[in-house]
Amino acid sequence: MASNKSPNTPAPNDSSDSGIEGIRAARLQKAEDLKQAGQQPYAYSWDITHPIADLQAKFADLEAGAEEDFNVSIAGRIMARRVFGKLAFFTVQDETGTIQLYLEKKTIQAEMGEADAQAFNHLKQLTDAGDIIGAQGTIKRTDKGELSVKVKQYAMLTKSLLPLPDKFHGLTDVAKRYRQRYVDLIVNPEVRDTFRKRAKITAAIRRHLDELGYIEVETPVLQSEPGGAEARPFVTYHNTLDMELYLRIATELHLKRMVVGGFEKVFELGRVFRNEGISTRHNPEFTTIEMYQAYSDYQDMMALTESMIEQIAEEVTGSNTVTYQGEEISFAQPWKRVTMHDAVKEKTGIDFGEFSDLAAAKEAAKGAGVGDVDSCESIGHVLNEAFEQKVEETLIQPTFITDYPVEISPLSKPHRSKPGLVERFELFMVGRETANGFSELTDPVDQRDRLELQAAKKEAGDLEACSVDEDFINALE
Repeated sequence: MASNKSPNTPAPNDSSDSGIEGIRAARLQKAEDLKQAGQQPYAYSWDITHPIADLQAKFADLEAGAEEDFNVSIAGRIMARRVFGKLAFFTVQDETGTIQLYLEKKTIQAEMGEADAQAFNHLKQLTDAGDIIGAQGTIKRTDKGELSVKVKQYAMLTKSLLPLPDKFHGLTDVAKRYRQRYVDLIVNPEVRDTFRKRAKITAAIRRHLDELGYIEVETPVLQSEPGGAEARPFVTYHNTLDMELYLRIATELHLKRMVVGGFEKVFELGRVFRNEGISTRHNPEFTTIEMYQAYSDYQDMMALTESMIEQIAEEVTGSNTVTYQGEEISFAQPWKRVTMHDAVKEKTGIDFGEFSDLAAAKEAAKGAGVGDVDSCESIGHVLNEAFEQKVEETLIQPTFITDYPVEISPLSKPHRSKPGLVERFELFMVGRETANGFSELTDPVDQRDRLELQAAKKEAGDLEACSVDEDFINALE
């Protein structure tokens, strides 16, 4: 039995620089050999009759050893090669799935002889895992039960110069998977499925809000004053205006301007940029959706959030219950709602609402094992630290945490019955914040006071504090 590696080609799991360069040099030579043989190693187009998944579904009941005189034309990436004397089997993958190519020398030479007298030998010698090829033929299920395209003609569509990750180890380095997402998508089909679901989710969000009468708008990415969140912005420069501008950290303040202008339901699904840390759970640029509705408060927005997410989960997955990282998450309404004070008291035994002295609140927090409170400027900040350290990661099922301290909520309306608090919620699932909403602050005097406090923090060196956006205040007035 012949090897499935071409002669003089290093093993694909040789990750050394010299090994990779050897593979690349060998494949460059193969590309040149294809040209010399009259083939185009980087084709312009290929006519496809069926996605692979459609063929798998259409011929799911075809018995082992049976053939169908059904002509097909497919294209895909070679994921594996098994080459024998006059027979070869390639596993190819397109966007939808995988199928086997049944490559028989007699058939291929008979069909392609005039165009390429060495067609089968070129197939064996000049192709590698990672190449993209097109194949025309009929349907066959092998004696071992593998659905295959019995190839009559083929064409190289894209010659791969670099090897795919070793099939036994795959692409497992998390940082590399994120940096080289294209390789991740090739070798991990479940990642492609995640991308598809994400696209379905965003489409479902738009449909849901459209049915509720929301209008989708686009607001400026370049802003003279970043606002709407506490975050460090990216700074850029506008040559014509001769001024520094900022990439937006939130869409909030411009969407509120739309409400001022008379639109009663608006939303934007778009990118925001925050010049902060980076990890597999924290990206400097990410997509958010923000929606604003006139004449509604945070209770209304919590109801909208839970109904929208449950409906979308059912639409995308077929169920209102999903499994995420081993946890079964139920989106069935109603979701739990608990105040921040009560959530902290449940986990620590401390009711921070009973404190009027900051030092005493800090000591109580330390006694409960809460760290990093010495720099807290208020009891509200101590409460928030206790929540983030002792409560947040325990919130697995969808839970609304409500009624936040005013000190950490500069854009929220004061609570109508709880002094020192605001009408704000955050949604937590599997230990992570998923959504944030308020009864929006509409009093321009109160808003200016809070933004001036933020500006003072910025002057004092807080890189995440925002400045006073005079145009936004003008809009509120």
